[in-house]
Amino acid sequence: MATLRDIRRRITGIKSTQKITKAMKMVAAAKLRRAQDAIISTRPYARKLRELLQQLSAVVDVTAHPLFTVRPPEKVAVIVVTSDRGLCGAFNSNVLRAAVHHCQNEYAAQAAAGNLSLICVGKKGYDFFRKREYKLGQSYPGIFSTLQFSDARTIRDLVVQGFLKGDYDRVEVIYNEFKSIISQRVAIEQVLPIAPAEAVDAAPPKAIDYIYEPSVESLVHALVPKHLDFHIWRVLLESNAAEQGARMTAMDNATTNARDLLKSLQLSYNKARQGAITKELLEIVSGAEALKKAS
Repeated sequence: MATLRDIRRRITGIKSTQKITKAMKMVAAAKLRRAQDAIISTRPYARKLRELLQQLSAVVDVTAHPLFTVRPPEKVAVIVVTSDRGLCGAFNSNVLRAAVHHCQNEYAAQAAAGNLSLICVGKKGYDFFRKREYKLGQSYPGIFSTLQFSDARTIRDLVVQGFLKGDYDRVEVIYNEFKSIISQRVAIEQVLPIAPAEAVDAAPPKAIDYIYEPSVESLVHALVPKHLDFHIWRVLLESNAAEQGARMTAMDNATTNARDLLKSLQLSYNKARQGAITKELLEIVSGAEALKKAS
């Protein structure tokens, strides 16, 4: 049975932990607001870029562009986006579980032949896969501490060069898509080759005969890098916002659990203290009675 000193130590430790989780919840809430504003402002632009590519694909044969070339997926790269830190509930485990399941089900043959490469964005994904039998390509740990648009361009350059050189026949990305503070959805999207039919959710309602300057082909070549940049940038922002929402929810639950545990420990402490006082009173009374009988 725990002594009064043990219970007091536990209460002190839990109070300290509660202060930390409460502070982390407030920090995550502040970061979530900025991350949420960033993703809300980025989504329309990325969507319009996809729609414009869809419109252009109806005018010109975009498959002439090398990044639209569809090849048998003999060599595959999968970008796995996780967080740099833990304490965010099932945020990382959901993505890692989905990545392992996707690789085993879709690219088992490529993995066995050593043609499946994982590009880890975030420290947690890198730590997970480097301890297992997976071929790791480039990794980007610590990227979310100072997330910048140049990070998306760096990743874009890596996968585009690998695709053009034939190192990758297909590039996919697995990440947590931000839905709400308490909801994230694991999404799997194809990055390369670009699929015009999947570039937008729905085709334009009416085709308009535009005049393109200098030419449709020039516009396609100019828009493709921008589309890839904002595709990857949106993925990073989605994951960042989802991470802050998951951390805020996890720290709120931890703070609530700490409060409930403190109530239980305080009750146990009061009962143990009352029992100790009762025992001391009984010992005093018994000693007084013994002195009376002795005299």
